[in-house]
Amino acid sequence: MKEIRELSESERNWAMFCHLSAYAGFFFPFGGIIGPLICWLSRRDESQWINQNGKRSLNFQLSVLLYTVLALPLCIIIVGIPIIMALWLLKIICIAIASVKASKGEDFRYPLAIPFIQ
Repeated sequence: MKEIRELSESERNWAMFCHLSAYAGFFFPFGGIIGPLICWLSRRDESQWINQNGKRSLNFQLSVLLYTVLALPLCIIIVGIPIIMALWLLKIICIAIASVKASKGEDFRYPLAIPFIQ
């Protein structure tokens, strides 16, 4: 059964922005990390929900960055190219799902995310 939290609209919107701001990485270098970091740092003390979603978004973005860096040397033997493409497709899909769930007050855990920030 889905757990839907009783949250204010502002909390749900800021949690959603923590996830959506990761799309900035497709337009600016390191925007996928800087966007969620700014959203999370600016509102983390206001709500546990925003704090939790900001951490999860940041952890996922850092994890994808790490996996991409580790896959880059594999591009020499062509194996890395599909790995990186799959990672970025996963990133696009997961950000969209997490954003929608956060806006509804539903919990979402990113797959393959390493909990760098506890």
